Amino acid sequence: MPLFCRHNRLTANCPICSRELGSEHNVTGSGRAGRARPRTSGSASTSRRSPGVVTRRVARAADDGYRNPLVPGLRATTDAERLASALAWADARLEPPGPYPAVAAEPDLEEAIWLAFLLALAGPDAQELHAAIVEGRPSWASGEGPEIPGVDARTIPAYRAWAERSGSQAGAFTGEPGWSPERRFGRVFERLALPGLGRGARFELLVTLGAAERCEVAADGLHPGKEEDATTIAAKRVLVSGDRMLLERRAAELASACGMRLGALDRGLAVWGQGDAPATEAPAGIRSALGLR
Repeated sequence: MPLFCRHNRLTANCPICSRELGSEHNVTGSGRAGRARPRTSGSASTSRRSPGVVTRRVARAADDGYRNPLVPGLRATTDAERLASALAWADARLEPPGPYPAVAAEPDLEEAIWLAFLLALAGPDAQELHAAIVEGRPSWASGEGPEIPGVDARTIPAYRAWAERSGSQAGAFTGEPGWSPERRFGRVFERLALPGLGRGARFELLVTLGAAERCEVAADGLHPGKEEDATTIAAKRVLVSGDRMLLERRAAELASACGMRLGALDRGLAVWGQGDAPATEAPAGIRSALGLR
């Protein structure tokens, strides 16, 4: 059974197709198979986790005397160890072909950018939904858009209109040919402030295109948002500031000292703040910067 139906919705969520499937099950006598199981918050969160990441509730560790000016909000070695692993994992995911290999493998540039956009909309933890999008999305050329659970109905039409004003998606993401990758990231990030397209999705889209080598972009900053997304909350906790300029400066200093991509701080801080434990051993550069043996 296809994951996306003829109405460009997830088949399980389409009111038309779900009724049709229910009728078929009743006719064949397979009522038990067609019976919907109640969804629980636990099962939903499990399906949206990243591979190699275990979600757990983590209380702030007890102060054991740990201090480091790069991460003034940390007071425990345990927290610093978790942060080192999270940063190493996040930096590794931006190695080519990037977090979504299908974006790098797509031969058509417009379709590759479209795929990256839809995956970013779904969110970095929605693995099952990612597979459905890769396999069953409508093409960019079709002018259609899938119905992605939890996404504002205005977002995809607004994105299409934004790209069409530049003649193509590639043109919209390129901007001025003379821009540096960092300047291009910052300018496009600002221009992508579309209805329903939050800070996290915009950042994920741009780092994905850069890692897949489909667009010459490199993060010029952390771009903490006014909305309290996971990255912004964790950055305020680790870097101890609510001032955007100070957060940006401290984030750049942390990435530089660790010898990692600035763009990797986005997911690294988010998974650390949510209590996720990436199964990644931090390299010597990150451990040294954080004062870990």
